[in-house]
Amino acid sequence: MRCLVRGRSLGILLVATVLGACAGTPKGVLAPVAATVPGASKVDMLVATTRKTAANPGEMYSGDRGPALSYADITVSIPPDSMRQPGTVQWPKELPGNPATDFVTLKAETLDRPEAAARLRRSAARTGKRHVLVFVHGFNNRFEDAVYRFAQIVHDTRADVVPVLFTWPSRGSVLAYGYDRESTNYSRNALEGVLRRLAQNPEVAEVTVLAHSMGNWLVLESLRQMAIRDGRVAQKIRDVVLAAPDVDVDLAREAFRDMGPTRPRLSLFVSQDDNALAVSRLVWGNSGARLGAIDPSTEPYRSELARENIAVLNLTTMKGEDALNHGKFAGSPQLVALLGNRLAQGQTITDSRVGLSDRIVQMTAGAAATVGTAAGLAVSAPVAVVDAQSRETYGEHLRNLGQGIGDTAEGAVDLATAPARALGGR
Repeated sequence: MRCLVRGRSLGILLVATVLGACAGTPKGVLAPVAATVPGASKVDMLVATTRKTAANPGEMYSGDRGPALSYADITVSIPPDSMRQPGTVQWPKELPGNPATDFVTLKAETLDRPEAAARLRRSAARTGKRHVLVFVHGFNNRFEDAVYRFAQIVHDTRADVVPVLFTWPSRGSVLAYGYDRESTNYSRNALEGVLRRLAQNPEVAEVTVLAHSMGNWLVLESLRQMAIRDGRVAQKIRDVVLAAPDVDVDLAREAFRDMGPTRPRLSLFVSQDDNALAVSRLVWGNSGARLGAIDPSTEPYRSELARENIAVLNLTTMKGEDALNHGKFAGSPQLVALLGNRLAQGQTITDSRVGLSDRIVQMTAGAAATVGTAAGLAVSAPVAVVDAQSRETYGEHLRNLGQGIGDTAEGAVDLATAPARALGGR
């Protein structure tokens, strides 16, 4: 039995290698190009990360967990507005990317902590911007995904801010939900420290935190910890934007309570047709509603949100000319309105780059049990032949499946080898 499993696992890995070689999006996009083009825009950002340094310099950081907090100084070039659709990232199809049509990197340098602090002071002094926007990405994001998406958000909202990206170790795979979730817990002390140091910086007047998906859990836990340690959330942290939070409602209530009455203003962006949050609830055994998928017009949520003074943008039911519902956002700063308006217009806030076969795997995987995953891979194997994004991630799915297949039943092994047979293998 062990030999059979081992042999079939090798077959899976072989298919993974072949499909991995057909990847449609190049890796290493953070390797700097020599120059940009007239009409292009630049976004400079300070990056703080708990990721491990990548072997490929063009990737900078991997999905593994680093031993300590690291910093980087990155400049992204965005193509001229005439060459792109706002709200989207134009990924290079080959390296080096073309700055006339693609997002490219102009600078990517690692910093130590004193250099990062100095870089922040210089940026605030040079631009006169004393408002810092911290972005914390969600599940299934590679390092370059977070960098380019944040650059796009800053550019397209025309936000008058100093951008700071906090990126935690995400595998960048739809099958790594458990690893990603634990990585947010691994990173909460680091994010708390970053936010505290920003608030203590005399050059910073105000901090807004924008979190997406699973990143909301990291943000809420870090702010909760800060309030418990210091007696309150730092006063300069004025606004926290919770976009599609993949957080259990009951745990969110506890975090709001622990932050105390002097907590930052909270803005919640929800959607009841968010399939990712539906899958998340399934993964957690239907144990409770996800905060990003609630219907804020129904009880008990309607009364709770009003009592807690949480502004809400419901992206499911919003219609009419007033996309922001200004009555709810009237007391919020301009930046929150800008972000909400962009989301209401279809802004994508993550770059998970999910292909068609990934969606099939998500629907069949359930709680990411091996049998369900194998079934999804078997069904989606033919799709990987024709869909470029599926080819890029399919190999990773197979490798993840192969690592644990030795502990599964024979029936699961038969399902797992189905992708090879579907592609003509024996």
